Amino acid sequence: MSERPPSPLQSPPSSPLTKPLVAVVGRPNVGKSTLVNRIVGRREAIVEERPGVTRDRKYLDAEWGGREFTIVDTGGWVPGGDSLEQQVSVQSERAVRDADAILLVLDTSVGTTEEDARVAAMLRRHGRPTLVVANKVDGDSREADAWLFARLGLGDPIPISAIHGRGTGDLLDALVALFSSETETPESGAEAAEQTPSVAIVGRPNVGKSTLFNRLIGDDRSVVHDMPGTTRDSIDTVVSTPEGDIRFVDTAGMRRRTKEAEGAEYYSLVRALQSLDRAQCALLVIDASEGITRQDQRLAERVDAAGGPVVLLLNKWETLDAERRAAITAEVADRLGFLAYAPVLKVSARTGLGVHKLLPALGQAMTASRQRVPTGELNRVLASAQSAHASPGGRILYATQGATDPPTFTLFATKTVPAPYLRYLERKLREHFGFGPTPLVFRVRRRSQ
Repeated sequence: MSERPPSPLQSPPSSPLTKPLVAVVGRPNVGKSTLVNRIVGRREAIVEERPGVTRDRKYLDAEWGGREFTIVDTGGWVPGGDSLEQQVSVQSERAVRDADAILLVLDTSVGTTEEDARVAAMLRRHGRPTLVVANKVDGDSREADAWLFARLGLGDPIPISAIHGRGTGDLLDALVALFSSETETPESGAEAAEQTPSVAIVGRPNVGKSTLFNRLIGDDRSVVHDMPGTTRDSIDTVVSTPEGDIRFVDTAGMRRRTKEAEGAEYYSLVRALQSLDRAQCALLVIDASEGITRQDQRLAERVDAAGGPVVLLLNKWETLDAERRAAITAEVADRLGFLAYAPVLKVSARTGLGVHKLLPALGQAMTASRQRVPTGELNRVLASAQSAHASPGGRILYATQGATDPPTFTLFATKTVPAPYLRYLERKLREHFGFGPTPLVFRVRRRSQ
């Protein structure tokens, strides 16, 4: 009896390491498999009008202009779907991580959907070279609609009709132009590390940071012991999650100011602070059984000063009764009010209670931190806020958003703007633009009228 051929999922076609790998991704039913069939020149991928036909990754050899490459047909990326849809989405994300170039296929007849925006956000996180493919442009009248996809932030869309072949030659020309020596060699560890968002797990000693770290990575990499100060250095691991690859960094417990620490504790504290400053996001772990201590407050101030989004974790929640839980919730609002933008999760690192909410909270925080708003709309919101409640200090003439990570705004004003009024403006911007769990930074510059 002949041996069963290997599954495409288990074994890509010939010489996958010597040919550029191209992943075709997008939400269900946008024409990915039709495009794959068009590119390889034969009906290899199953095509039906209903979504969800493609599930596993399918590797196929292709060639254009004398340039050979491997193309991967993937199932539709459906964030937050049922268990099967989630598995299909995981397969798509694995294809993205392995690929040298991405074709993001979109349906011009439908326009941009929330799912399209979330797929685009995932691709921006991974940083792979990406071409935006505006499919179902069956005539000249549809080409203008394709340009709506430019708002996804992945470059100019290429209008095509996969079913008729219209524009696919231009698409393939653009695709093979992406192939270079950089795309044919595996990404270096340093480059991969720079592209992977880093999340620092910080807190006082013995609050459960290492237990949480081990649960997140699914491996006992950090020593967990009841004696405070067990972790002496920052330990990091990249974890593949539905939100993309995330580098979790377990840091040593912080219980003193740097100038008060000595010996090994001093160097542990320095490394922990360095990890915090390099991270894109911080998980501040607090022992709910002890309440919010002065050390927690000082550390929260240091985390806030780092400028990145923060997620607060009240650990050991399962040990508290109803009365104590209400008291801790009030303490957080009272003593950590300056972190009011940060989500608060009630978890148990030991039992896993509530830990499933962590990854979605991190994803929302990182997305919010990268949000950019239109300058015109920003100034209209600020003008409306000033009309409703005039500043007791300087009048704001205009403003711009100068940066993201976190969103940073420069306000040009006639004189100094009081801090309470800046908090009022921050609240107005959050309400209007839907800024999520990320800090907002304001810089005021004086300018004469």
